[in-house]
Amino acid sequence: MLSTAGRSTTGCESIQHVMEPRKLIPAVSVAIVRGKTVLLVKRARPPSQGLYAYPGGKVEPGETLAQAAARELKEETGLEAKDYRPLRDIHIDGRAENHAVDYLLTVFGAAYVGGEPAASDDAETAAFYTLAEMAGMPLAGDVFEVAEELLGPAQAAER
Repeated sequence: MLSTAGRSTTGCESIQHVMEPRKLIPAVSVAIVRGKTVLLVKRARPPSQGLYAYPGGKVEPGETLAQAAARELKEETGLEAKDYRPLRDIHIDGRAENHAVDYLLTVFGAAYVGGEPAASDDAETAAFYTLAEMAGMPLAGDVFEVAEELLGPAQAAER
């Protein structure tokens, strides 16, 4: 039995009174494959500050998810890509980093079209990495698992 505001309740009803709804912010990231490598940025700001992740960020009003992914890729790395396709959705609980909001992150895959990444905006660094290199890096969330899916089981076995 839980006590909420001076009254006792039982069962699932009590959870509704105790838990406050959290704001869910739509966000995107983009996984780009070049040969046997994937593009990662080292995040300069929260969430996941100091961790390596796919370029990405919040969706701006009026943008589609794919438009937001293309914009974030360009802002953080200077690169462009094509053939954006959603790979997975990830719920990020902001409480892990003392944030007042949660994020619903849509991870996109997209085709590399050329050029070298140059870190800017929210990215401290931007470069392509193999799975073997990634194994020893501080990575955000599902970054490694997505890279394994994109690069295939052959390279995953090589690490």
